[in-house]
Amino acid sequence: MWRKEGEGDDDANAWLWGLGQGEEQELASKMLQIQSKRFYLDVKENPRGKFIKVAEIGADGRRSQVYLALSTAAEFRDHLSSFSDYYASLGPPNPENVPEDGKLKSEVMVKTNRRYYLDLKENTRGRFLRVSQTISRGGPRSQIAIPAQGMIEFRDALTDLLEEFGTDDGGFRGELPEGRHIRVDNKIFYFDIGQNNRGVFMRVSEVKTNFRNAITIPEKSWSRFRDIFAEYVDKMKEDGKSGAGPSSATSEIPPTSTATSSSERDPPK
Repeated sequence: MWRKEGEGDDDANAWLWGLGQGEEQELASKMLQIQSKRFYLDVKENPRGKFIKVAEIGADGRRSQVYLALSTAAEFRDHLSSFSDYYASLGPPNPENVPEDGKLKSEVMVKTNRRYYLDLKENTRGRFLRVSQTISRGGPRSQIAIPAQGMIEFRDALTDLLEEFGTDDGGFRGELPEGRHIRVDNKIFYFDIGQNNRGVFMRVSEVKTNFRNAITIPEKSWSRFRDIFAEYVDKMKEDGKSGAGPSSATSEIPPTSTATSSSERDPPK
C-alpha cells in the first residue's frame, strides 16, 4: 500500500532529511527477537530510491530507529562481521577492567549528509553495539543498540535482504531538468522530465486544438531514441528530402514548465 511519508511514522523525517519528500512503499520486512528486544528491518522505496528502516522495540515498548541506504546497509553488514569477530575474541566481561567510556571498538560510516557511529560497548548489563545516526544540518541523533550476541543474526538478516534487493540505492540524486517545448505549425510539443518509484522518465506531449496525446519514455532508452532520431535526420539530409521550410517549425520556445517528481505521472514501461 502506498502512503505519504510521515503519516503514522513519528521519525519519518529522519529519512526525509536526506532524500526529499514523496510516496513510500514497503517492499519487504524481517523481524528479529534478540534477548528482550525486537528489531524490524523494513525495505522501503520512495521516488528517491530504496532504503532500510531499522526499528528497535525495547521490553518497555520504547521505539528507536535509524535509516540506511542500501549501499550503507551493505557497508554496515560488513562491519557487523568484523565486530562479531572482535567480540568472539574477547574473554568474559571483567567488571574490574571496563574502559572508562565503555567503548571496546568503534567505526564510522559516512553517506552524503549522514554519519553513522558504530560503537561496541560494555556496561554492567553486558556488551552491545550502539548504532547512532546524525545529519550534517543538525537535528536530533537517532540510535539503536544491538545486543552483542545478536550481531551475527542481525548481519544474516541484512544479507538476506541485500541479496534480494541489491546494494544500489536507485533513484536520481540531482535536480531534474526544466521542461521545454517547441511549436511546429499548429502543434506544440512539450518535453517534461519526471520521476516516480520506477525511476526518471520523459513525457512527450503533442498538443493542438481539441487534441492532446502523450508518450512516456524511461530514461534508460533516451540514448537509443536519440540515436534513431539522428539516423533519420542524417538520412533525410543525404537524400535531400528534409522538407524543412521556413514555416514548418519555429525556433524553440524558452522553458516554461518545470520538471516534476511525482508518482502521479505515468510510470515508465
